[in-house]
Amino acid sequence: MAGSHGVGGGRVLEWIDKAAYGCAVQWSGTYCVTAYVGHIHFTRPIPSGHMVEVRSRIAMTGRSSMHIVNEVLSADPREGVFTRACDCLVIFVAKDAATGKSTEVPKFTPTTDEERRLEDAAKSRIELRSAIEEEMCKQTYSGPSNAPRLITRFLAKPTDVNWGGKVHGGTAMEWIDEAAAACTQEWSGEHTVAVYAGGIRFYKPIQIGDLIEVDARMMRTDSRSMQMSVHVRSGNPREGRTNLTEAIHATISYIAVDIDGNPLAARQFEPITEEDVRLAGHAQTLRGLRAKYAPKPLIVNRLSQRIG
Repeated sequence: MAGSHGVGGGRVLEWIDKAAYGCAVQWSGTYCVTAYVGHIHFTRPIPSGHMVEVRSRIAMTGRSSMHIVNEVLSADPREGVFTRACDCLVIFVAKDAATGKSTEVPKFTPTTDEERRLEDAAKSRIELRSAIEEEMCKQTYSGPSNAPRLITRFLAKPTDVNWGGKVHGGTAMEWIDEAAAACTQEWSGEHTVAVYAGGIRFYKPIQIGDLIEVDARMMRTDSRSMQMSVHVRSGNPREGRTNLTEAIHATISYIAVDIDGNPLAARQFEPITEEDVRLAGHAQTLRGLRAKYAPKPLIVNRLSQRIG
């Protein structure tokens, strides 16, 4: 699971998705699908050999949606002190097993100060998500470009799917991280790690046997980070890749690190084409929106915890 710089961000997101899925199914009592994963903060790598704990809890519910706060901690088993490595928000939608349509879930009512704080934090992100979605819908990604880009294609395997017959959201997020990491490493000539994902939006389910296209493209660089846009498209392989439709869209930031894990200056990408210039501005706008709406923190800092 881990390389010289720890466990990859995609694998961590896969763990989160599985834990959050278990939480959502337990609460709703029915099959659920991932709709959104956002505000993903990778605060440090998880070294090989660490014990890992993923905590998932309901923050708020809608008619059919469940907003779940997730926290990943790890500890050297010889020391037994857990510290946070990642946290994020995942939204699941409950589905009727017979019709596949969204179905109502039991209402979650906070009863403690911490539960009320989490609900307020989840609500503070609703308007921001809408603003980001509106901004993302304005963009195109098919014009002339000189941006660093990597496209992979493969078939979805039976081992990729959950008991509902659809590809695990966590598996798809690992595909996204693998493609984006490979693109940034090819560009920088260094090992790169994910540090933040502003949002991963799921638009349609992916089936066994679908042709999958993962398209990772650099939008912008600053002094250290490389901001990537990744599209996952899928469809019937017999209809050809030109008929693939969008299944997932993600924006993720990476940094290059040296052999000791220290951040390195980013190799600078200078957009030239009209679309590249616009997407560089789009990446900056997304940062500005997060600063403008200033959502409340999902996780508050607390002391490290010892095993046992």
